Amino acid sequence: MLDQLNTIEAEALAALAAAETTAALEAWRVAHLGRNAPLMAVLGDLGKLDKAARPAIGQRGNEVKRALEAAYAEHAEARRAAEMEAALRTGALDVTLPGRPRALGRLHPATQTLRQIYSIFADMGFQIYRSREVESDEYNFELLNMPPHHPARDMWDTFYTTTPNVILRTHTSPGQVHAMREFCPEPIRVILPGMCYRYEQITARSDIQFYQVEGLAVGRNVTFSDLKGTLSDFARRMFGQQVRTRFRADHFPFTEPSAEMDVECFVCDGRGCAVCKHSGWLEILGCGMVHPNVLRNGGYDPTVFSGFAFGMGPQRITMLQHRVEDIRYFFQNDLRFLEQF
Repeated sequence: MLDQLNTIEAEALAALAAAETTAALEAWRVAHLGRNAPLMAVLGDLGKLDKAARPAIGQRGNEVKRALEAAYAEHAEARRAAEMEAALRTGALDVTLPGRPRALGRLHPATQTLRQIYSIFADMGFQIYRSREVESDEYNFELLNMPPHHPARDMWDTFYTTTPNVILRTHTSPGQVHAMREFCPEPIRVILPGMCYRYEQITARSDIQFYQVEGLAVGRNVTFSDLKGTLSDFARRMFGQQVRTRFRADHFPFTEPSAEMDVECFVCDGRGCAVCKHSGWLEILGCGMVHPNVLRNGGYDPTVFSGFAFGMGPQRITMLQHRVEDIRYFFQNDLRFLEQF
C-alpha cells in the first residue's frame, strides 16, 4: 500500500508539471484531488486494513495529499501570474491617457424643491420642526378636531399598525400640536417637512407615500391677512415676481376659515392648457386659520392667541415646475429621469 501511495504521488506530480493552462490545472485537480481520485480511494479504504497497518498508511496518505495540494497551489499561482503578464503585454495601457471621469451625484429633484422651500420660509423667520412619522390616532386625528367616527376622517385612508391606535401619519398636521405643546405659551413660526403615508391606489398622480411641508404661525393678533401676505410672497419667490395668486374657500377640520391657494398657470400664462385643465390656475396648497379647538389642544388660549397653517406637497410643485407627468418617477431611481435636474 505504501508503494501504491508513492506511485500515486509520482504520477500526479509528473502530470502536474505537464499542465500548462488553467483548464489543464483544473482537470488535474479533479483527477488527483477530487473525490474519485486514486489517493482518495486509498484513504477511503483505511478501515479495511489491519489495525497495525492503518497508522503508517494513514500518515503517508495525508503526507501525499498535503504535498499534492501544495504543488497544485504553487502551480496555480504561477499560472495566474503568467497569464496576467501575458495579458498586460498584449493589451498594454497607455498610462499617459486621461482617466475616465467619475460621475458626480446630485440632489434629488424633490430635495431641490424642499431646500428652496426651506430657504424661502427661513427668510420669513420660520424654523424647521421635525415630528415623528409613526403617530397615535389621538395626534393624527382627535387633537386636530376629528374625534372618532367623525366623517372628516374619510378624507384620509390610513395605514394602521398591529399596536392599537398607532398609525403611520396621513399628513404632517400632527406636528402642529407637538410644536405648540413644546413652545407654548411663546409665539411660534415653524415649517414641518416630512413623509406621509396613505392607503391609496398608486397612480400617476398619487402614491402611498409622499412628502408634505406644513407651516404654522401662532401669536397675538395673527389674521387671515397675514396668511395671505405670507403665502403670496412665498409664491412670488417660488415661481417668479410676476405670478398671480388666488384663494378659494375650502374646508379642513383643523382650520376655520379654510382656503386653497392657486397660482396662475406658468405653462400657458393663464390662457388655459392641459396642465391646468384649461382653468388658467394651478392648485399648490391648502391653508386656513388654526381652529380654536386645535389651538386649545396645543395649550394656547384661543381668546388671546390666533394662528394660521398651510400645507403643500413639494413633489407636486416639482411636477408643476418641470411638467413631470407621473409622481412615481420620484421613487424609481431612473437615471434617465434624475439626470435632467
